[in-house]
Amino acid sequence: MSVKNLDDLLGEGVQGRYVLVRSDLNVPLDGDRITDDGRVRAALPTIKKLADAGAKVVVTAHLGRPKGEPDPKYTLAPVAKRLSELLGAEVALAGDLVGESAKALTAGLADGGVVLLENVRFDARETSKDAADRSELAAELGALVPGGAFVSDGFGVVHRKQASVYEVASVLPAYAGGLVLAELDVLKKLTDDVQRPYVVVLGGAKVSDKLGVIANLLTKVDRLLIGGGMAYTFLKAQGHEVGQSLLQADQLDQVKGFLAEAEKRGVELVLPVDVLAATEFSADAEHEAVDATAIPADRQGLDIGPRSRELFASKLADAKTVFWNGPMGVFEFEAFSGGTRAVAEALVKSDAFTVVGGGDSAAAVRQLGLPEDGFSHISTGGGASLEYLEGKELPGVTALEEKN
Repeated sequence: MSVKNLDDLLGEGVQGRYVLVRSDLNVPLDGDRITDDGRVRAALPTIKKLADAGAKVVVTAHLGRPKGEPDPKYTLAPVAKRLSELLGAEVALAGDLVGESAKALTAGLADGGVVLLENVRFDARETSKDAADRSELAAELGALVPGGAFVSDGFGVVHRKQASVYEVASVLPAYAGGLVLAELDVLKKLTDDVQRPYVVVLGGAKVSDKLGVIANLLTKVDRLLIGGGMAYTFLKAQGHEVGQSLLQADQLDQVKGFLAEAEKRGVELVLPVDVLAATEFSADAEHEAVDATAIPADRQGLDIGPRSRELFASKLADAKTVFWNGPMGVFEFEAFSGGTRAVAEALVKSDAFTVVGGGDSAAAVRQLGLPEDGFSHISTGGGASLEYLEGKELPGVTALEEKN
């Protein structure tokens, strides 16, 4: 990838110069408490390097899915607080995105200071399907940082054609941040000159979320392990009853095609052999381990069972490259977190190049208290990672490439 990067910008000199940074600060919240600050910590190095070099740093980011207008539930105030703590300096939060508060705070920004603009998705133009709307917002963001530069460092959003990701790169001199470059470097190791055996573990709720990536990976991997809610559609496609388990009946033909394609290509496709079948979807539901081919009609699978955990671990033992995306069960409930923990622990023990594909998988690693340095890489962008592995273009990266 031929793009200018953060080191290039720092080499040009940023003392007293405005730099607009697009970060991914979309953290999970419980009220106003951040439950996983992984993305804030991942965004910190680029912001700190710029601030330490004397830049006037203006950060833009989104949180959640507000409907194109201000919503107190999605304010970035908790993020500004945490960013201030990690940076060791106050990060002021603008009361708006490109309005009077943002203009006043950016105009008064000292060299080495950092301002966080309010949620970029409070403005409907950010995600508008109309390129003219997005370009208008990008121009207003650019006007906040006269004579400035743009650093794209939010890997979790580079698969989105949005104003603060795509159009703004045509308004300001654009550079790739360290996080974006690191993520792309890791993903290239999963697609170019892969060390084998190459094993992919996919979980999560829906097969439909991963159709493209499964189709593409079947041409590249040696072994594909399927857990989580999506496993039940695979089991049903094999002719097994799945009780009240999550099932996407409209995807059965597609999944049958995947099973046939795996067999044709010699890809080992591994499904759970037992599951924890519960009476209801709740943290304290009565449950028992049953064969995956004999789930009672009145029960639903909420995790892979003990034999499946051993099976999955054994299928990871000889791997040289592993990509994992999606939990094996409802890991948020302690009783149904064992499958996800088993996969994560198998990766920690592995000598393979191991990549955790962001999203719920990354959250699970931290929630379960596993050592983050036990993995080769924990991605900050689940959706972006999957689209890259699917072979799709990432607009936020393309925008940077087009500037060179």
